[in-house]
Amino acid sequence: MYRRHSIVKNNVVSTNPFIGCETPYNDADLVLFGSPFDGTTSFRPGTRFAGQAIRPDSYGLETYSPYLDKDLEDARIFDGGDLELPFGNTERVLQQIGTYSHQVLADGKKFLMIGGEHLVSLPSIRAAYDAFPDLHVIHIDAHTDLREDYMGEPLSHASVIRRCHDFLGDDRIFQFGIRSGMKSEFEWAKTHTHLEKFTLNTLPEVVKSLKDVPVYVTIDLDVLDPGTFPGTGTPEPGGITYRELLDAIAELQKLTNIVAADVVELSPQYDPSGASTAVACKTIRELLLTLTN
Repeated sequence: MYRRHSIVKNNVVSTNPFIGCETPYNDADLVLFGSPFDGTTSFRPGTRFAGQAIRPDSYGLETYSPYLDKDLEDARIFDGGDLELPFGNTERVLQQIGTYSHQVLADGKKFLMIGGEHLVSLPSIRAAYDAFPDLHVIHIDAHTDLREDYMGEPLSHASVIRRCHDFLGDDRIFQFGIRSGMKSEFEWAKTHTHLEKFTLNTLPEVVKSLKDVPVYVTIDLDVLDPGTFPGTGTPEPGGITYRELLDAIAELQKLTNIVAADVVELSPQYDPSGASTAVACKTIRELLLTLTN
């Protein structure tokens, strides 16, 4: 079992930290934590097990990234483990994730959250917005996540970006790789978000426009083609390659103020080979190093 914290209570690193993330909380600049929740998953559940799979498998990596020429050993990162979240109470789950995220930011640190399904991004993005009112969001995903509700429920992984728009407003959300959603979602996005279908080709110009403003990055790993990443609850054929995702993360290095990020939607049990978990681990390493800018 992994050490779980409902809030940051002490200076103790997780008993099974992600590779290279062993700095005590008080000395860290960046915090890694997990939100093991999949209570609104609409197809195949299991993302709550992502953190438990990712941490031990991270030791299949090196701490050094040849893509970014950076090393986790040169960074000060605290891994607090997975939050202890209640079952069956979505609003309370979101409140606890928000409390943790707010505290980390109030302590002058950045964070990277491991999901969990995509709804866990909502309270963390809200916390970042509360701390940085000029916040903009870069959203990399296969799905629009712009429904007003899913089967009458406004708090859903299918509506998480729409709920973020509720407080962010227009021209603050930049979506890439999108290839699935209701027609009404794509129509709505035309006047409310920057939505690039299928690819990430416009990311460099968006990064240039957001260079000096606070940015939150949320990566739903199902943006990848299922041939590369089958271990997810809602696989969507026609996705990007992993090299394209790595190139996108490298492009994010040009941003000067990424304040927080998350990586969500790994369901490790759907890929017994472990390849999808390895993809998630490497993505987290690259994004952690990006946050050290």
